[in-house]
Amino acid sequence: MSPLLKRLKNQNYLELKKECLKNGKLFEDSEFPASDESLYFSKDFQLVIEWKRPKELCENPFLFVDGISPHDLHQGKLGNCWFVAACSCLALRKSLWTKVIPKWKEQEWDPNRPHTYAGIFHFHFWCLGDWVDVVIDDRLPTIDGDLVYCHSNVKNEFWSALLEKAYAKLAGCYEALDGGNTAEAIVDFTGAVVETFDLDQGQYRTKLTEHAKLFSELLTVHRRGGLISCYIKSSSINDMEAVTPFGLVKDHAYSVTEIKKVPVGKKNLCFGTSNKLFMIRMRNPWGKREWRGPWSDESEEWNKVSKSEKTTLGLTVRDDGEFWMTFEDWCMNFRYVDVCRILNTSRLNCYKVWEKGEARGMWRINTDPLLNRSGGCFNENTFFQNPQYTFEVKKDEDEVLISLQQKDQRTYRKEGKGNHFLIGFEIFKVELNRQYRIHKLHGQERAATSPYMNLRAIFLRKLLKQGKYVIVPTTFQPDVTSNFLLRVFTDEPSNFRELVLDRPKVTCWSLLSGYPKRITQVWVRSVEGVRGLGKSEDPNLYIIIKCENKSVHSTVYKSSSSTNIDTRAIFYRKKVNTPICIQVWNSKITCHQFLGQVLLAGSPNDSKEDQILKLCGKDGQEKESMPGHIIIKILSSDDLVEL
Repeated sequence: MSPLLKRLKNQNYLELKKECLKNGKLFEDSEFPASDESLYFSKDFQLVIEWKRPKELCENPFLFVDGISPHDLHQGKLGNCWFVAACSCLALRKSLWTKVIPKWKEQEWDPNRPHTYAGIFHFHFWCLGDWVDVVIDDRLPTIDGDLVYCHSNVKNEFWSALLEKAYAKLAGCYEALDGGNTAEAIVDFTGAVVETFDLDQGQYRTKLTEHAKLFSELLTVHRRGGLISCYIKSSSINDMEAVTPFGLVKDHAYSVTEIKKVPVGKKNLCFGTSNKLFMIRMRNPWGKREWRGPWSDESEEWNKVSKSEKTTLGLTVRDDGEFWMTFEDWCMNFRYVDVCRILNTSRLNCYKVWEKGEARGMWRINTDPLLNRSGGCFNENTFFQNPQYTFEVKKDEDEVLISLQQKDQRTYRKEGKGNHFLIGFEIFKVELNRQYRIHKLHGQERAATSPYMNLRAIFLRKLLKQGKYVIVPTTFQPDVTSNFLLRVFTDEPSNFRELVLDRPKVTCWSLLSGYPKRITQVWVRSVEGVRGLGKSEDPNLYIIIKCENKSVHSTVYKSSSSTNIDTRAIFYRKKVNTPICIQVWNSKITCHQFLGQVLLAGSPNDSKEDQILKLCGKDGQEKESMPGHIIIKILSSDDLVEL
């Protein structure tokens, strides 16, 4: 077993199996017994259940019969269509399901060696950044000899029923799986990052460019191993699981099993091409009740597609729950789409490589404001008492993907709890040299805000400009205790890390050399009026901000006469009367050209905004040949805790 793999209930699969084989007994799981406590926690779901092993239900049980397929699964007497839809998605990707069902050949029944069977199985689930090994026995709930919950369309195939039992054990009991989200189950199977699209909010139905863009994006996700599901939201409780005129069920999870551009009509004899239609294939986890609109199984539209193409598409005319739709009809009929991306972080791959920053954190309560880490949302005065993490965007602009996932609360449903907390996060653009936590919004730019929702995971995709950022993950209400996982994906390494310290540490050396007396923030917004560099030469400007023995270098900006520098620095100052120096430089291949500098007063007590300061030479004298002026913003504070 991998050292990175955790064991649920500290159960060791290999040792338990070895012990059972040694004693000649089939495994009985005391941590998830064949009793009512493993079935439900309320009286509403009580059924007369008989627990039976697969060998008692058929003569020749197997994990898989003729391989694994989305058609294997059928939902039982439990409102977990979301889980069954996720299993259908999982069955499409061998690289994924073999992680969830480890060494399946060794777990498979062997008719030639019945003495090696011990009635024990194990499955792996991804839980808040860790893979967890879940051990179960093979006793399954039945009524009149039939499986009660998830089952295969083949009577002697049991992978789906056993996988569901392991997932129920992880959640606490079977009833804990009643109602859920397909994307959450897919994340538990894969560790994917989930983005939800609201087709009502976007222009996917009305604007052709957005329509085509979404199709292209979903096609790319599907080809790169991602998983997609969707559903129609009902307008009221009375409308739940209502059937639309075209046969689709509301509040019911569907899995996407294929996305293709399907050739229709006759080929052009000269060029050998034909028109292509955007198509998407869906599956109802019930294994029946399909789309009855255009391009349904028996519709006349399929006459436009060649017989060979139908074979390639795997078109079957039977009520098996799987059907094709045009992408246009799909956008018009479904409301929410959960796109689960398997983001590649390995360079041993032909796909785009993402740089990942990851942190396991915790919202926790403490009466000391400097130790409290559960401050609530931005509207709360205690907001900055939440955990804080910093990352950098090194390109001019970068599309950043951020996922915040809270601990699964379903295990607390037996205690009358189990609802997810409202969570979200804020992103601030901060000083390039920030090393300490923010205590007050004082010159930092609020760059992005995620939605606050009671989902297990919140996702945001945002185009951010070059610079340094602080992300603050929060619960909506303060004083909440829970674990979370924060992941940040960028094009280039982002130096992602947690900000732990509130201010510089007090050491023996700092007592001798002097402890900081003031915090000063310098914000250089732009440099204007640059001249005297030659008519054919475009300056590549950058600035250096110096304070005592520390300095901050901005990136290089190309400009003809002026540029928006937008560089911020923060200094913890010991000698408050020592001036702060802002130098302007021109970056050249051979050597860097000094253009001028500004010396700021050593101890600015008042906030000063948008000052126009004349640059001077290193001798302190203004010269006509120097660039025009620099616009700066200075913020200062006397209290180390306030900034």
